[in-house]
Amino acid sequence: MLALRLTRGAHPAVQLRRLLVAVASAGTGFLLLCALGYAMSHAENPGGSALRLAWCLTPLAATVHFAVAVARTDPGTKPRTGLAAIGLGPFRLMTVSATTTAMSCTLGSLLALLVFLDLRGDLTGVPFDGAASVFLAADQPLPVPAALTLLALVPAIASATVALVLLPRDARPAAARAVARHYGRFGAYGRTVARETFGTYGRFGARLRTQPTGSRTAGAAPGPETGGTPAPRASDPAPAVPPPGHDSTDAQPNPAPDSPPQLPAPGTAPAGLPWGVAVLTAGLAVQAYATGASTGPRLPGSLATGAPAVLLGWVLTTLGLALAGPGLAHLCGRLLQAARPGALRLLAGRVLMEEATRIGRPLGIVCAVASGTYAMAALYDTNAPVFGPLTTLGTLLVSGCTVATLLTAAVEAKHERADATAALLRLGAPATMLRSAAALRVGALLALFVPLTLIVAELAALPLAR
Repeated sequence: MLALRLTRGAHPAVQLRRLLVAVASAGTGFLLLCALGYAMSHAENPGGSALRLAWCLTPLAATVHFAVAVARTDPGTKPRTGLAAIGLGPFRLMTVSATTTAMSCTLGSLLALLVFLDLRGDLTGVPFDGAASVFLAADQPLPVPAALTLLALVPAIASATVALVLLPRDARPAAARAVARHYGRFGAYGRTVARETFGTYGRFGARLRTQPTGSRTAGAAPGPETGGTPAPRASDPAPAVPPPGHDSTDAQPNPAPDSPPQLPAPGTAPAGLPWGVAVLTAGLAVQAYATGASTGPRLPGSLATGAPAVLLGWVLTTLGLALAGPGLAHLCGRLLQAARPGALRLLAGRVLMEEATRIGRPLGIVCAVASGTYAMAALYDTNAPVFGPLTTLGTLLVSGCTVATLLTAAVEAKHERADATAALLRLGAPATMLRSAAALRVGALLALFVPLTLIVAELAALPLAR
């Protein structure tokens, strides 16, 4: 009920993103049901049916990736101050986000089932009644358990992935978490790092203080009753001693009303670039081997014998570009700051380096999909139809989900730096400078990733020329 209320009261832009998730889920569910219909009408070719079902994993992965990106940018499930007091802690908000994702994907799966039944001819009095009755085996009864299992894949996998990604984690380093678990000498969860013996306090004289001769409190530490300063305990931290010449009135100056925002530190480049290059090379090699070993028609009418290897090669290529994307985006940020950068290039480069991981991975996947689409067009026979209806639907679904994921990641990055942008505007930075920095970042990314996409596409299609 809480997830339903948050869904109804969301911003129109958030509702639009959830609607797009439902549309993507509907397209993926329809492709899965079409694979089931093909298997029913071609019972003598189980290998081809299995390969068609395997090709549906690509739009399934694209849909799940898009659903996770939308869940990360949902403002209704962001932890805010005071929500934990009413039972809406990070874990509960993660559960709400996973439930909202499941609701959107379930709505899409129901829409896919209605369209599938309409094209089979099981629904009467609606447009396109029985338009694909032969292909979808309308003369055979529909196996309801199999259809429901396929339709449940997208909601189940998407919600489980969202829950895994948004699972609350301790952001502190491992060393800090290890130190935080020690609660003292008599702590219930462990001992202190430096173990103390029994006579520690007495041996070092931590509780002894010198008193004047004849005092009634001789041998006792001066406290509030004797008019002195309370004796510090051994567990109390030592007072900070100011250096000579230090003025105590300047110890804590009043903060400025508008302090300048700190630019993110350059940091180190993401560590996935070498691995991404290695996996990308392996994927291109597998595609070249599969293309040379396959005989007969090359993809869609009847699948070739090398189609599983081609699918494996594309998966490796996509994974390699996704791993290398953050490192390449970080490199773009460094190149923007080379050779005596001004304020514009410095701002654009630092922001790009900070957002390299968030933007680089979806950008690498978009690069892989674009290069794969170009290579897939070359995998078809020239005498066969270039694109069928299901191939067109799958291509549009994968391309649309990857581009929408990239745009959603860009929106998330914009929201993350909203405070720094507002501080720059308060300090007098012109809005045109911020727009110029954003355009410079986009231009730098295009200058690197567009040639990379063309190179990968040419290398993937090069074995076809032999």
